[in-house]
Amino acid sequence: MHLQLSEEQQFIQDTARRFATDELVPLAEALDSGHGRDQLLANLQKLADLGFMGLNISSDYGGTEAGSVAFSVALTELGRACASTAVTVSVTNMVAEVIQACGTDSQKQNYLPKLCSGEYPAGGFCLTESVAGSDPAGMKTQAIKDGDSWVLNGSKLYITSAEYAGLFVVWAVSDANAAKGKGITCFLVEADNPGLSIGKAEPKMGQRGSSTNEVLFTDCRIPAEAVLGAVNQGFKIAVGELAGGRIGVGSFALGIGLAAMDYARQYLTERQQFGQAIANFQGLQWMLADRYTELEAARLLLMQAAAKKEMGLSFAKEASMAKVFASEKANAACYTALQMLGGNGYSADYPLERWSRDARITSIYEGTSEIQRIIIARELLLETV
Repeated sequence: MHLQLSEEQQFIQDTARRFATDELVPLAEALDSGHGRDQLLANLQKLADLGFMGLNISSDYGGTEAGSVAFSVALTELGRACASTAVTVSVTNMVAEVIQACGTDSQKQNYLPKLCSGEYPAGGFCLTESVAGSDPAGMKTQAIKDGDSWVLNGSKLYITSAEYAGLFVVWAVSDANAAKGKGITCFLVEADNPGLSIGKAEPKMGQRGSSTNEVLFTDCRIPAEAVLGAVNQGFKIAVGELAGGRIGVGSFALGIGLAAMDYARQYLTERQQFGQAIANFQGLQWMLADRYTELEAARLLLMQAAAKKEMGLSFAKEASMAKVFASEKANAACYTALQMLGGNGYSADYPLERWSRDARITSIYEGTSEIQRIIIARELLLETV
């Protein structure tokens, strides 16, 4: 297996790293404190200008056509610097990919250039509800056919980038009499639709710079051509796209973990105790070795999942393996790094406590670690031994 990045993938990784260092790192602390929204939006436009909002989208629609591996390495670099920005980039790419995969020619021509160019600062992925988190097939939002239109009523919860998304991909029950998960349709709803409103921002433990809101649909009327894919076949779309989204979450989780360990590694060489640098103590050396080994394993799992996706092969199991491992090892890396700094790690004067908070959600959204394990086991049991 060839494990080296291509010249193009290396260029994208380097570009992401430079942008993250120059533009995202200086803003990350302010975003965490609830400030800097204008600068965040400006950075999202710069990322669009660099091609990061359509990394796996055809150039016919303004995309970069760089592929899933490039997407993964780019998200890792952005995650090192600012998880709040990285999650917006990840979800926007996911929205663009679902439109490219399932949309009509008209939908692709209308919406993909707006997402890739930054005309839409972000895309919103409206699946989760208060009663339908790990069980999205249990959603209650309804879509009723009315002449040449559909009318949506209901609400979605924890929607990333809701306050500045220009377009939402929305799932709703279109046939209430169908078996669970069989009567769901996917729709495209523009942010300026009068029947769509954005609820309050969620007060969050981490990734505070990223907008996370309830999205409400009140007699939200959309034309028939807003249906994405086939009527009553939307749940299959959601399941397929979540697998790709898990590569994104795992990738920037890896970035958070690497940022934490890199910071702690430097600290170990500078901090003096008992007359020497604490990097000389074997206990800390073993902690360092274990966490970096785990993060490297996470990177390889992500590369495998991304490569299989890029080749058009089945990758659901691999994406779940990568996501659960990368997110959990990123959490472990952040807590180990915090421990290495001792009392300083617990202080808000150092970035370890922010990274620890930012990493925590990565083992929850896009499918909890427990759901990932269910998916992995299910796929294994379906395979021929």
